[in-house]
Amino acid sequence: MYAFEPDPQQPKAALYDDLAQAAAALVAGEPDPVANMANVAALIWQFVPRLNWAGFYRLIGDELVLGPFQGKPACIRIPVGSGVCGTCAASGQTQLVPDVHAFPGHIACDAVSRSELVVPVLRDGQVIAVIDLDSPDPARFDAEDAAGMENLAAAIAHAI
Repeated sequence: MYAFEPDPQQPKAALYDDLAQAAAALVAGEPDPVANMANVAALIWQFVPRLNWAGFYRLIGDELVLGPFQGKPACIRIPVGSGVCGTCAASGQTQLVPDVHAFPGHIACDAVSRSELVVPVLRDGQVIAVIDLDSPDPARFDAEDAAGMENLAAAIAHAI
């Protein structure tokens, strides 16, 4: 059994370090990528405040396919290059979007979402998935959130 409890009073960088360490511990030795994504999505949901969606989209062919997540039901398939997640998959670059309504081609799975952070999961330099975080708060995410999630993605890429 795992007992990971984030400290809401700690600095954001420390929270993300703890999150990455906890995720690495959860996926250590487990070969099933779906189980690992499910546990990491739950961990993100537990550690990162003010989210209304947290999860994975897996790159399969030329589209992203919904993976394990926490939150409301979501879009199942997203073409690479479409929306925030598809843009991340196409570019291999983190997408930090303070106002999703201002993002050209934004795909609204949940009308409550106001800001979004999407981070590529890279293995051998290739995008294999994206981690998608949505928040009902405008401008919820910043560069520190992006760096923390990029560190998490690197820590678990081998296990998904």
